Amino acid sequence: MGVQLRVVSLERSLFEGEVDGLGRPFLVAQGVEGELGILPRHAPLLTTLRPGPLLIRNGSEEVTLFVGGGFLEVLPDRVTVLADVAERAEEISEEAADEARRRAQERLAGVVSPEEQQELLRALAVAEARLRLARIRRGRPGGA
Repeated sequence: MGVQLRVVSLERSLFEGEVDGLGRPFLVAQGVEGELGILPRHAPLLTTLRPGPLLIRNGSEEVTLFVGGGFLEVLPDRVTVLADVAERAEEISEEAADEARRRAQERLAGVVSPEEQQELLRALAVAEARLRLARIRRGRPGGA
C-alpha cells in the first residue's frame, strides 16, 4: 500500500511519487522534537523540521535528501515536506559547507544584535548539518 509523497523547496521539487517502505518507515525526518519515522496510515501530523537528512524509502531503493528546515504534513492519503532549503545529498559540497560553517562562526564571534545572532545560529546549524551529511556520505570521520 503506497502513499503519495512530495518534497519541495522554495526553488524546486525534489521528489514526487508513490512510496512504500515495505514494512519500514518510508520517510525518516528530523523533527524539532526528534527523529520521525512515517509509515502508511500514520496519524495526521503537522510538525516543524530541523536541518538534517531526509531519508525516503521506496521498496528496496533509498534516496537521501538534505533539508535546512521546514514543515512536514502527514495526511491519510499523502505526505508533504515543505523545505526552506533542500538538495540531494550527493549535491552537497563538503568544502562549501565547511566554508559556510566557518563564516557563520566568525560572524558570531563579533558583536551582533540578538536578531542577527538568531539568524547566524540558524545558518550555523544548517551548515553543520550539511557538513555532517556530506561526511557520512563520503565515509569520513566526524559525520555522526
